[in-house]
This record gives sequence, structure tokens and C-alpha cells, in this order.
Amino acid sequence: MVATRLAAAALGKERVMDKDRVIGSAKVVKGKAKVAVGKAIGDSKLEAEGQAEKVEGKVQNAVGSIKDTIRDA
Repeated sequence: MVATRLAAAALGKERVMDKDRVIGSAKVVKGKAKVAVGKAIGDSKLEAEGQAEKVEGKVQNAVGSIKDTIRDA
């Protein structure tokens, strides 16, 4: 990974993550937190919301990854 970044920097191409990947990753983290809190306090609704947010984040992250692949091709 570091070698790839160094090579990209040497060629003048800095790799920038698509904003969907960043937002998607944040949603996954937020969803995991909701699941953990929901389990801890016995709130199944909060736990379900967390699971849904994790899935939403994973999908958004995948979309961003596809955008990155297309842009870098």
C-alpha cells in the first residue's frame, strides 16, 4: 500500500477516496455503535436500526469503491 502511494505520488497521481467510501465507512461505524448500545440496553429497535445502517454503509462504500476503480482506470 505504501509503495503504491509512493509510486502514485511520483507520477503526480495522488489517490483520493471517493466521498461515498468515506461516508459509507462512517455509517458502518455508526451502525456498529448502535448495535452495541442496543444489545447493551436491550433495545431491539435500536439494534435493528444499527444493522440497517451498517448495510447501508457497506453498500455506499461499495459504490464509492466502484467509482474509484472507474476513475483510476
